[in-house]
Amino acid sequence: MYRNITERFVQSHDYIAMERLYELHASGVYDLIIVDTPPTRNALDFLQAPKRMADFFGGRLLRWLTMPYRVGGGRGARVLNMASRPFYTVADRILGSQLLEDLAEFFLSFQTMYDGFVDRARAVERLLHDRRTTFVVVTTLEAAPLNEAESFCEQLYVGGFHLGGLVLNKALPDYFLEPSADAAARMFVGDAAEVAESVTNAQENDMPEGRLEREGVARVLRTVGESFANFEVVAKREAELRAELSVAPEALITVPAFERDIHDLVGLARISAFLFPHKL
Repeated sequence: MYRNITERFVQSHDYIAMERLYELHASGVYDLIIVDTPPTRNALDFLQAPKRMADFFGGRLLRWLTMPYRVGGGRGARVLNMASRPFYTVADRILGSQLLEDLAEFFLSFQTMYDGFVDRARAVERLLHDRRTTFVVVTTLEAAPLNEAESFCEQLYVGGFHLGGLVLNKALPDYFLEPSADAAARMFVGDAAEVAESVTNAQENDMPEGRLEREGVARVLRTVGESFANFEVVAKREAELRAELSVAPEALITVPAFERDIHDLVGLARISAFLFPHKL
């Protein structure tokens, strides 16, 4: 009983949020309403809230809790033989008769609004399935978040919701896949000493007063080449993951990882260049 009530009725805040969303839409005041629901579980709870609330108020548990009072005609009217009903006997022992009566009165009041709940829930579901309502899933290409995003996209598809876009965030730039960059990185690793010699010789001719240490230059070049090779492996795997995506949204958008955190309008403008390239 406790698990049933806490797992279902405690999610009433999701239902209230859905009600508020519907009111905002029906008001006609806003051109666009954006709902941010990270992570995936919150989004599913939000979408399933109307049905869960309707099921709860029409479920067997509430019929059991309120039956003596509905049959008896009001609070405290126990026309049923409670001793012959093990459920009520146990409920009395656990909750106490006063609390049981208070619960019954509370839910009886809610049940008078059951038809309203159902009607509004259906209206909200129609809104969520409307073609003008679009879902955009944002994820990184790391294994766990990507699997969760794919699962969520599949649930949206099964539920008949419109999946408008899948955004792959913080992906490595495409230049890690360029053959010329790969060749340069291999040269830095394999021929670091020769490249360092060329660099230091050129530097000595241009700036003889500030000579570079050849060995140090070779070490830096080798480190750069090895780092590029490591990132290249990750970039190739990300490209494979993009190709293997089982979902088929209307738009598949890749936003690269930036050198700095996005914290201002300039940063947002950089992101928008990838989200809406056709607008720029």
